[in-house]
Amino acid sequence: MVNWFGLIVPFAYLSILIGSLATFSSLYRKRKLASSLSLEPWFPPHLQRNIYLSLLHLEPAPGQEKATPVPDSVLKAALIQRACEDIRRILEVRNAKQALSNLLQRGSVGDQLWQRFLRAEKEVEAELRDVVEEANGLQAGWGQTIFQSANEMVNNDMIRKNVADIQAKAKTDREWWDKERASIQSQFLKELDEDAAPTEAIKGTAPGSSGAGSEKPNSDEDAVLVEGGGPASLGSAAGKGAKKRKGKK
Repeated sequence: MVNWFGLIVPFAYLSILIGSLATFSSLYRKRKLASSLSLEPWFPPHLQRNIYLSLLHLEPAPGQEKATPVPDSVLKAALIQRACEDIRRILEVRNAKQALSNLLQRGSVGDQLWQRFLRAEKEVEAELRDVVEEANGLQAGWGQTIFQSANEMVNNDMIRKNVADIQAKAKTDREWWDKERASIQSQFLKELDEDAAPTEAIKGTAPGSSGAGSEKPNSDEDAVLVEGGGPASLGSAAGKGAKKRKGKK
């Protein structure tokens, strides 16, 4: 005969165990969902998406039955701007994923930050799918090329910003170089003046010494001329000797 009382105990144990596990799992999921919803978003509010949705679902003005239809060109422009913002967010996610993963492995960042990043990544993926659907709704096949056009526009904006930054930095560097060049020139001229001062002092003493030395040779020559009798006396003596020889002959 089967002992049902002996079987009730293990079945009751299993039911209690399964019920507790299910309760714990449901509570854990609810708590995790609540914590993920309470996390601070990774990106700021999507302004371009809000503008596009506002234009798409424009409400009628007071006193009008239907709202004024928005031209397709305006909707396309708003959608392309939305795609450009999505491209910027994709680039930010791709650049931050590897670095954040390495920091998480080292324990430098907490799991909460990683959850925020994963949530932002999922939101970006859903946003991309939504943009493709909206583009195909406005124009057939446009969803395949809208992000290419948006990528070109983003790259153009980045190049313009880089050029503007370089020009602003060039102006600052130019002002710094003008000041530096003026200081270098003033210092160089000061050194030239300091080097020219001893040279002028030497030149100022040189004429006096040369004048004194030139006066002595002149006086010595005069003395020699006086003592020797000069060329005139020598010539007269030679003439007298010649006359005496002629008379003897």
